[in-house]
Formats: sequence, structure tokens, C-alpha cells
Amino acid sequence: MGIPATYKITNINEIDWNETIKNIKNSGPVKGQRDSRFWDKRAPSFADHAKESLYPDSFLKIMNPDPSWTALDVGCGGGTISIPLAPIVKHITAVDFSPKMLEILKEEAFRKKITNIDTIEANWTDNWDEKEIKTYDVVIASRSIAVDDVQTAFTKLNNAARKRVIISTVAGDGPHDRNLYESVGRQFSAKVDYIYYYNLLYQMGIFANISFISTERAKTFKSIEEACESVMWMFHDITEQEKIRLNRYMEDHLVETDRGLTMNYQNKSTWAIIWWDK
Repeated sequence: MGIPATYKITNINEIDWNETIKNIKNSGPVKGQRDSRFWDKRAPSFADHAKESLYPDSFLKIMNPDPSWTALDVGCGGGTISIPLAPIVKHITAVDFSPKMLEILKEEAFRKKITNIDTIEANWTDNWDEKEIKTYDVVIASRSIAVDDVQTAFTKLNNAARKRVIISTVAGDGPHDRNLYESVGRQFSAKVDYIYYYNLLYQMGIFANISFISTERAKTFKSIEEACESVMWMFHDITEQEKIRLNRYMEDHLVETDRGLTMNYQNKSTWAIIWWDK
């Protein structure tokens, strides 16, 4: 259960952080997690924009990988971390539950002549032993902790790592753009961010390090329709009227550049990078 507003906390351990995270994730209009079909559909645009971001370089700088490492990348997507990491480390096992994301990763690896990445189609809730997910020097979960039972997920990551675990998640609004919510007549309310995860790790006896990455860039699009489609993940059960409002907002705020259409303002995203050594 959540904590009543009048409840006075005298000890942080009085809070069941895992249960609190579950309750918050399953409150409001968006309940539960996106399934693989959602990510299959979003995979191409997600992978393209992720590659353009400064996020991967910043993540790897904090990670400070060793050439001798083997790595497990859980929720690898289209290879946002795996592709730039592969030339630096010995081997990577990339895991995702979206077949389309894995397909994009393999195509990009082939294009760049990367041969040290294996892929496994699996979910957080699968039996990792049955999926042949073993142990690795470093285990990564970059912006991918899309699961209600976070404590079990953290335990799986910790058990799979021999040397280090490094995860990332949103800080504050993350990649959400409050302007877009307002444009369709909705109010954005931030939910679970890094502080919940950090407190859960503390409760699990894991004293983690933390750093932050801020990315500020303008995405480019070929059309208004592509721009609208790229932000559709923010909305649950968007109505036809809301789509019309979103389209009008894009028309008002997209400007032409030499690279394509882009918003006439920049939206800053902040990510928390949390890591611990075994």
C-alpha cells in the first residue's frame, strides 16, 4: 500500500520500496508495462533517435569499461549501448523481449562488422537459466527497468554479475515533454524515478554510486506525421481529438532546418546512472 499523507516516517526501513514502486507504476491511466508488440512498432524510430543522442557516450564514460570484460545488456533495444561498447570489451550478450529491436541491433552490428555480440530474446520475468542467461563481468540495464517487481529484477542483475552492475533510469521528467501533454489537454505527473530505485537498493543492502547525464538536443523528422508518431509512446489510449490537437501543436512548433523538421525549443532529459561493484 502507499503511504498516507498524514503518516509520519521515523525510519526509512518502514517503507517497503518495492511495493511502493509497484503501486505507483500501477496507478493512474497507464497501468502495467508496455508489451513487446508496442516496442516492435516503436523500434525503428526509437533506435534512430537513440543513436543520435549524446547519451551512449556519456554512459560509457561513466561505465569505464575494461577490454577484458564480458557484458550482459538487459533491455538492449536496438543496441544503444551494445553497439558502441562492443569494440571496447571482449563479448556482449544482448537481451530484449522485442524481436524487432534485436533485428535492428543485428543489422547494425553486421553493417559495422561487429562480431562479438550474441542476442537472446527474453523478458525480465522469464526464467533466465532456461534462457541461458549466465554470469558476466558487468551487467547493464540502460533505461530498461520496465517491470513492476523491481527488487526481483535487481536481484537477477546482481546475481548475473561477477564484477559490476550499472543501470540507468529517469531523473524527474526524463524524456517526457510536459508541453506535449498540455497540447492535448492532459496534465503530466512524474511517477517513479531514480530516487525510488536508489532507496530500494539501499534497503537491499547495496550501497550504490550515482551520477547524472543531461541530454539536450533537437530531434529531426521528415514530416509532421513522423514527429507525431515519435511521441505517441507518451500517451495511453490517445483519442482522435487528442491526435488532432497534437498535430496542430506540431504544426505550430516544428521549423525547417537543413536536416529536416525540428521543434523550435529544446527539451532537456536527465538520466540517473547508478552502479555498484560486487
